[in-house]
Amino acid sequence: MAFRHGKDTVVLLNSSDISPYTNTTAMTDETDTNEVTCYGAARKAYIAGLGDGTFTIGGVYDDTVAGPRAIIKPLKAAGAPVNFKYRPEGTGAGKAQSSVSVIIKSFNTSSPVAEQVAWTAELQMTGTLDETNQ
Repeated sequence: MAFRHGKDTVVLLNSSDISPYTNTTAMTDETDTNEVTCYGAARKAYIAGLGDGTFTIGGVYDDTVAGPRAIIKPLKAAGAPVNFKYRPEGTGAGKAQSSVSVIIKSFNTSSPVAEQVAWTAELQMTGTLDETNQ
């Protein structure tokens, strides 16, 4: 087992590399479960349902034209799904990658008095999650 450092993570939103402004990425990949228990059972029974998931990303605010606000806010306003790629091991042949269309549910900023301005965004997966290595 090889351990990986988070500093190598790459995130691409609608083909824009927002990694230089991102310092946290969390992926939630879930499957609905549907109860199918019938009379006489001692325990509940389930079948797998549909997959679902979100990404929560965040980082350091930057007001340049390539910064997170300039990239994410127009995509959120458009409301259309865009491609998102998450590369927890960095970019390179054979390295892990999750690729999926996402809808940007939220974009938030915070301005603590003794800290840098920060941002977070929640991305709702829609459609097929492709986890084929790069």
